[in-house]
Amino acid sequence: MKIAVLPGDGIGTEIVSEAVKVLNTLDLKFEMETALVGGAAYDAYGHPLPEATLKLAMDSDAVLFGAVGDWKYDTLDRPLRPEQAILGLRKNMGLFANFRPAICYEQLVGASSLKPELISGLDILIIRELTGDIYFGQPRGRRIATDGHFPGAEEAFDTMRYSKPEIERIAHVAFQAARKRKAAGTEGRVTSVDKANVLETFQFWKDVVTEVGKEYPDIALDHMYVDNAAMQLVKEPKRFDVVVTGNMFGDILSDEASMLTGSIGMLPSASLNTKNQGLYEPSHGSAPDIAGKGIANPLATILSAAMMLRFSLNQPEAAQRIEAAVQKVLALGLRTGDIWSEGTTKVGTREMGDAVVKALG
Repeated sequence: MKIAVLPGDGIGTEIVSEAVKVLNTLDLKFEMETALVGGAAYDAYGHPLPEATLKLAMDSDAVLFGAVGDWKYDTLDRPLRPEQAILGLRKNMGLFANFRPAICYEQLVGASSLKPELISGLDILIIRELTGDIYFGQPRGRRIATDGHFPGAEEAFDTMRYSKPEIERIAHVAFQAARKRKAAGTEGRVTSVDKANVLETFQFWKDVVTEVGKEYPDIALDHMYVDNAAMQLVKEPKRFDVVVTGNMFGDILSDEASMLTGSIGMLPSASLNTKNQGLYEPSHGSAPDIAGKGIANPLATILSAAMMLRFSLNQPEAAQRIEAAVQKVLALGLRTGDIWSEGTTKVGTREMGDAVVKALG
């Protein structure tokens, strides 16, 4: 089992170190190789995704990714900014399906900004299409407008587009995930989020998802406009089971859902291609303001490593062990600052990782 370890920038190096420590505690044999990515790679090689790093990722069974970005790189030309590394990995590896589970552990109900009765027992899976939409659509750029309200003025433009096969494959992923969750006791419902009342792209999305849904008569399907979905996530979050949506809407809604769980520091993610080769990363960013202080929450990264074991490395029992260890640590009252509350014990990044290792026994 070969794992490419790409810590990245900011707190990425700190949180990935803790996840690697947890993986090394398991009685499994991994080949791990570390490489630079993001701003760190730009500083060393002049590019955020060097060829050697991309080759390592492509040749590995899975990628454990930290985070990229720092304010000091904001003046670089866009193709050289750290964030282009993650986009490049998604495109080259064909990572079209992003899984972001939003689970509120009972021990963290008090850390959520919502009332306990709204989020106790919350278990949502957001599936985001990852290689299409406005993030990758062409043409894009800047030009002098020839029409519109201000012809002759400078303007910028991006293109939102989806093909039928792109929508079909992410819809199948969502319905199949809902079917597996239903077997484990959930409702068995897919909510497709769109903006079909305004955007032709998402009327097409809605039509295609509806057609795919006919192949899954055991799974309920409903459609929701993205603005309503954003409201319902904070009004009645437990109404959702599996949410499937496009790249841009999924980016926004999954971050909103993370706060239902108490902190974005608790939200893992998996990005998979058709071969179940995957990139695993926390949903949060590089947080340069707290980098090096030893206070970042490593649990999202550790839980991402558990997802890696389950989806790409075929080690579900090891994944369950890690998830159980995280719950045990939370039950002991250990908290990093982002999830700390009165009556619990505040610990740092390394201490939290050590606690999970100890809980693994």
